[in-house]
Amino acid sequence: MGYFSGKVVWITGASSGIGEALAIELAKRGASLILSARREAQLEAVRGRCERAREHLVLPLDLTETESLAPATAKVLDHFGRIDVLVNNGGISQRGTVVDTDIAVDRRIMEVNYMGTVALTKAVLPSMLERRSGHVVVVSSLMGKIGTPMRSAYAASKHALQGFFDCLRAEVHDKGVRVSIVCPGYVRTDITKNALTADGSTYDQMGHAQDKAMTSDVFAVKAADALARQVEEIMIGGNEVWAARLEPFFPRLYSFLVRRVRST
Repeated sequence: MGYFSGKVVWITGASSGIGEALAIELAKRGASLILSARREAQLEAVRGRCERAREHLVLPLDLTETESLAPATAKVLDHFGRIDVLVNNGGISQRGTVVDTDIAVDRRIMEVNYMGTVALTKAVLPSMLERRSGHVVVVSSLMGKIGTPMRSAYAASKHALQGFFDCLRAEVHDKGVRVSIVCPGYVRTDITKNALTADGSTYDQMGHAQDKAMTSDVFAVKAADALARQVEEIMIGGNEVWAARLEPFFPRLYSFLVRRVRST
């Protein structure tokens, strides 16, 4: 039997993109799912595309409403009795220069990407520690390792997640809980179209890199395979992965190259 067979897996940001693809893939591998995002109709559509659709729970959730996360966790535990894997995937991207971006945009991105993820993890973690069993996953980004133009708040939120979950891993390693950080490069989703611009409006354009990137279903297979091995840090993408590997050893070369990155 595979790693996910019979496991209860909670996925945030499950209404589209990477979250949707992971839901479909993990259902194939035998997981029972909790699908969360803000849009209930889209979550229901995703559930309908998953194997054994009636087994899965749709639970609409807004990560910025942190006071709702403990009651949501209680609802999941009441329904399934446990949470084996938490996949923190909900988030939002950015396209805007530092000088032009309103501080409210920085704050919103941090609230969704960082504070919401931290709050949900804190809500779920006690039940895992009590059982001495669990797997906490955060879908970060290569932007958690490096920085490129027009993504300052997004990169900051992902850098923050990297630090938080590195610390959590060290704290819970001997208590039966595993922590994995998934760092996608370019994946063909609508993340760029849905990104916030400097004034908080939606970017509404597909980035040129996304047009040529791997599909979300291919990404989901690679991520699921690595998570099944409980790999602690997983970088998945194309040649852009080498930028994250290059930066620690050749920072000046990396700095030279990143100044020539296209803004989208």
